Amino acid sequence: MKSPLFLDFSCSANLPHFVSFPVLQTPCDGVKMEEMYVVNSRGLEIFSKSWLPANSPPKAVICFCHGYGDTCTFFVEGIARKLAVSGYGFFAMDYPGFGLSDGLHAYIPSFDELVDDVVEHYSKVKEKPEFRTLPCFLFGESMGGAVLLKVHLKQPNAWTGAILVAPMCKIADDMVPPELLKQFLICIAHFLPKKKLVPQNDLAEMAFRDSKKRRLTAYNVIAYKDKPRLRTAVELLRTTQEIERRLKEVALPLLILHGEADTVTDPSVSKALYEKASSSDKKLNLYKNAYHALLEGEPDEMIIRIFDDIISWLDGHSTKTTHI
Repeated sequence: MKSPLFLDFSCSANLPHFVSFPVLQTPCDGVKMEEMYVVNSRGLEIFSKSWLPANSPPKAVICFCHGYGDTCTFFVEGIARKLAVSGYGFFAMDYPGFGLSDGLHAYIPSFDELVDDVVEHYSKVKEKPEFRTLPCFLFGESMGGAVLLKVHLKQPNAWTGAILVAPMCKIADDMVPPELLKQFLICIAHFLPKKKLVPQNDLAEMAFRDSKKRRLTAYNVIAYKDKPRLRTAVELLRTTQEIERRLKEVALPLLILHGEADTVTDPSVSKALYEKASSSDKKLNLYKNAYHALLEGEPDEMIIRIFDDIISWLDGHSTKTTHI
């Protein structure tokens, strides 16, 4: 059942006339999509979606972790459909407090609890008989990269590999308030955790290089676009500091993708992840002049190039290995 709460861009006919967007224009034919609500062990109703090749078994399972304020719908529709027509099963969920799942919008009282919810949901996906023997990959964008790395650190032997797109291993310095203001906000977060008091620049302006694609963000009506809540900001800062300390513990095959002009998450930390991760199978692609939203906000030719890189890596890692 399609949710009435957002515009359905799952087929290109519904795109605004000004948009040229190769990912969202991927044909719907040949893709079997399902969406559902499930209640997890914490009693929270979680919205999730899946996209599978309609005419053949999937080559592998991809479990997606979305970014801050985002949802597993809208732009993710195009990403999922592109990978499904390439032969992959793509699974996505809205975290508690995001998209169509239960919870106060964009409120993260505990990043570790959010990660536990992700582990629980995707463990059930991987346990299905038809997927048990398949390679299983994590795929994270932005804050979803931090979620992905925390999932891996909790389950170090559970995944075949991971794709990180502009991962939030560190929040860019320009995005962090001055030190005195930061300490003040951390202090009052104990008393006013849900308040929207953290200053923030225009993320769409910073993340989307292509101005026409930037205009499309206005149609994503269930994305969170307000100031971050205090507790959420503290949890994001704490989590990125933890991940920076634990980069050497990252041990699974990695494909790391980052725009060199990203001012939302710091590309230098993706370089540090590549250098420090203990995995012997790792690849870092840096894209000149590219911003933060690599798969949504770049010119068409850049988006096509990045998807070619992703699919090539997946094809290589899906045929030479099986799920652990």
